[in-house]
Amino acid sequence: MSLEDRYAGQMGQLLGPDFPTEIGLAVSGGGDSMAMLALTHGWARTFGVGLRVATIDHGLRAGSRAEAVMVAEECATLGHSHDILDWAWDGQGNLQDAARRARLALLGRWRGAVRHVLFAHTRDDQAETLLMRLIRGSGVDGLAAMAPVREVVDGSGRWHVVRPLLEENRADLRHYIRTLKVPFANDPTNDDPSYDRVRVRQA
Repeated sequence: MSLEDRYAGQMGQLLGPDFPTEIGLAVSGGGDSMAMLALTHGWARTFGVGLRVATIDHGLRAGSRAEAVMVAEECATLGHSHDILDWAWDGQGNLQDAARRARLALLGRWRGAVRHVLFAHTRDDQAETLLMRLIRGSGVDGLAAMAPVREVVDGSGRWHVVRPLLEENRADLRHYIRTLKVPFANDPTNDDPSYDRVRVRQA
């Protein structure tokens, strides 16, 4: 079965049978999220679903703005709206946790009437997350896997994080976008061993 067919099957399970008229996508510009954009574009044309795309610029690297603009240009080529959401870390607490919380807050305010926002977490991310939680001594509840659909309740109301790529691996997604010549960015922090996730990935 092709990647496109597997993806359509996942979208049917997670959002069907009565698909929303519009969904959101959180696209960083990395390989996984750009693969999700390309796959969702093809799926949405078939099922008549509108797409809105957002990229969060955390402002932590010199190249982050250029990556957000790259996503905006690809969305313009595909015919989808795109917004860049800016965030600046205040230096308090754990950076990665602060960034995760900020992403949800920014996307909650951005989504408007959209009730489902897609994230590009993969099988690799799932494995890394479980191993990190194990290393940190999480209890049974803490070792639960990322859910394909997670409800979020915040100041904007109720909405859902949807992860349609949890059954796919990173290597297949890279092959897909390289074959289609879809642009994507390589985040240098993905190779920075000062981050826990990078050390787990390298291990």
